This record gives sequence, structure tokens and C-alpha cells, in this order.
Amino acid sequence: MLVILIPTLMLIPTAWLIRPNWLWPVTLAYSLMIALTSFFWFKNLTETGMSYLTPYTATDAISAPLLVLTTWLLPLMILASQAHLHHEPLSRQRMYVSLLASLQFFLILAFSATEIIMFYIMFEATLIPTLFLITRWGNQTERLNAGTYFLFYTLAGSLPLLVALLLLQNTTGTLSLLTLQYSELAMSGSYSSKFWWVALMLAFLVKMPLYGAHLWLPKAHVEAPVAGSMILAAVLLKLGGYGMIRVLMMLEPVTKQLCYPFIILALWGVIMTGSTCLRQTDLKSLIAYSSVSHMGLVIAGILTQSPWGITGSLILMISHGLTSSALFCLANTNYERTHSRTMLLARGLQAALPLMAMWWFLASLANLALPPLPNLMGELMIITAMFNWSWWTIALTGAGTLITAGYSLYMFLMTQRGPLPPHIKNITPSHSREHLLMALHLLPLILLVLKPELIWGWTS
Repeated sequence: MLVILIPTLMLIPTAWLIRPNWLWPVTLAYSLMIALTSFFWFKNLTETGMSYLTPYTATDAISAPLLVLTTWLLPLMILASQAHLHHEPLSRQRMYVSLLASLQFFLILAFSATEIIMFYIMFEATLIPTLFLITRWGNQTERLNAGTYFLFYTLAGSLPLLVALLLLQNTTGTLSLLTLQYSELAMSGSYSSKFWWVALMLAFLVKMPLYGAHLWLPKAHVEAPVAGSMILAAVLLKLGGYGMIRVLMMLEPVTKQLCYPFIILALWGVIMTGSTCLRQTDLKSLIAYSSVSHMGLVIAGILTQSPWGITGSLILMISHGLTSSALFCLANTNYERTHSRTMLLARGLQAALPLMAMWWFLASLANLALPPLPNLMGELMIITAMFNWSWWTIALTGAGTLITAGYSLYMFLMTQRGPLPPHIKNITPSHSREHLLMALHLLPLILLVLKPELIWGWTS
């Protein structure tokens, strides 16, 4: 674990001490080396035990794919951010890279923590760099409002989690994930047990986010710079799903009674946020709402507590991480050229940037879960698990997938097809940096089709 953590931490002094014209190339190469080194976490993913076990950290089949996704995104965020930080003072550029490196450090510790209280501390610590990214480097004047929403929603959800964890420490005498799964919890059907269950789940459901507690997400996404949107969509939302998978193992008898309202809310959210996407005019807002829709499926899959549900959720989390991050990058390339996120003002771009239109097409198809991409594997496994739980859910999940296909194609047609408006005739051509960025998002997604057991979790 230290092989990755120490270089990540040393990226911060590197960013501050390096010569100005070498800042971006060196940090990119450095972070790419860290990402390639992290692939060794995929080795010996045994079904039962943890690997790379140290006193405080370990990896297993659930956390390894999320850890590799976290390290893979840092070079991509550095690639995506170069253009809009080009005119900023050097100290701010260095600060930006330092924030991204510290965010990766906190996320690696969160996903690999063996003590739940350490996971909680890192879960909260990721707030700080993200808040700086949104409020300092955001696009519009609304960014302070978005940062406030982001901060208070997450904090209000996670305070009950802290109390519940202290209570858990009091009852079992341990908060180690290695021993908690074997300890017998006195979970009865009493009201106190139900309150405890809700307190443990609330922080993760807000972070995912569950429909109803999702209002912070579109604001944060729309106002954040491209790296903020990428890390938010790709990794920070997955903290909630990871926490749910870890904590629900201990809460077994009560989950059967209490999962009903949350599964219904999550599936209803899939339809409602999908329908909202069909009426969006703002491109980034559309992609943000589509994230809420996909995460609703993930919540429902985890709450069924079936092997297929949990595996499908993990597959969908990883593939959604790559897909939504790619879509935010594409939205950013449009924004850098047209200086508008309104889809009506920048359409017909296929005529001007034909190769970029291919990336748009691939990302849109991945978003609507085209076979044989992992997005489809995850969605099908969750839908099957839900159908097994109750066959009524097929109406909601079926309508949800239909709406997803609708808004993904709507987004592609609105941005790429049609005549090119006269006000963007002299558009700058796309750079090889942007094509590399898109390739590094979508190639791993396509390659996962060949070896999907890397992201299957415990069922592999």
C-alpha cells in the first residue's frame, strides 16, 4: 500500500518545486506511473481473504477495482485541466495539482481502510479538497452556493453515522472490518435497532445520492471545474456504495424489513431523474442527473443483499465511473470552444469536429448500456436481482432503462447532429491531448469486456 501512498503524497512537493514549464508534463507522467503501478492490486484477489494486509489497510475483491479506478483518474484529471488553467498564475496551478493529489491520498485510504472509523475520517476528509475545487475553480457565481449545498448535505448525513459507529464500538468492542463480519450483533426488530440501521445508512445514501437527498449533486457538478466533476462522478459517489456494501454485512436481520422504502425510492428515482434528463437544456446538468439515475440502480442492487445484486452494483459503479467521467470531459471540450453549456447554442458539432463526434457516440452508447460493455453487465445483474426480489420491480427498471436510452441519444443528437450554427463557424480544432484523454477513458471500458472478472467482486 505504501508503494502507492508515498509517491502520491510526494506529488505535492514535486508540484511546488518543479520548474514552471515542466509542471504539467512531469505531474502527468508521475501520476500515470502511480496508476500503472496500482494494477498489482488486481493480483491474488482471493474470494475470502484480504490481500496486501497491513495494520490499517488491506485490499479485497470489492475495494481493489475502486482503488485502481481512483489512481487511474488522477492522470486523466491532470490531462483534462491543462487548457482552462493555462491562463492562471503559476501558484494556483501548483495548488490545483496539490489538491488533486491530496484527494487521491484520502480516497486510497478510505477504500483500503480496515477500521471503519478510519474509513469515516477519510470519507469526511475528501470533502475539503473537493470543496476548494468547486468554490475556487468553479465556473459561475453560483459556485459558493453549490459548495455550501455539498458541504451541508454530506455533513448532515454523516453525523448520525459517527454516533452509530461509536455505539457499534461500544457494543462489539471493535470496529475492524476483519472481525466485525464474524461478530454476532444483537440486532432485533426494536425501534432502536431500526434507528441505528437508518443512522448507519443515511450518510452513504446521501453520498450516492438517493433520490430525495440528491439536490446537492447537480449543483456541485454544474459549478465544479472539469476535474471536480470527473472525480465527483467517478469516485466520490462510489464511496457511498462501498460503505453500504461494507456496513450492510453486519446489519442482516433488520435489512430485510427496512430495505423496502429505500429500494422503492431508489427505483422511483431512476425514472424521475431520467425524465428530468429529457427536459434538461444544460449539458453538464443532464450528465449529473444521469449519474443520480445510475446510482439509484446501484443502491437497489446493494440493498437486495444478494450476490448478484452486489456484483452488479460493483460492475455498474466501475463502468459508470469511466463513462460519466468521459462525458464530463467531452462536455468540457465543448465548453472550452463555445463558452456555453446550453445544448441549443452548440449543436451540429459533428461537421466541425468529426473525430470528437466518434468519442461522443461511444460515450453515449456506453451510458445507455450497449452490449457487450460492462455497463450492460452491471445493469442486467441488478435488474435480475431485483426481479428475483420482487417481480413488480421489472416495470420500474424496464422503464428506467428505456428512459436512459432516450436521454443518451437525445444528448448525442442535440450536441452533434444538425446544421452548424453560424456563430461557431471559426471553432478551434480538437487537440491530440483531448483524444488521448478520451481514449484513456473508453479503452479500459472496452478492455474490461475481455476480462470482466477483475470487477466482479466476491463472486469471482
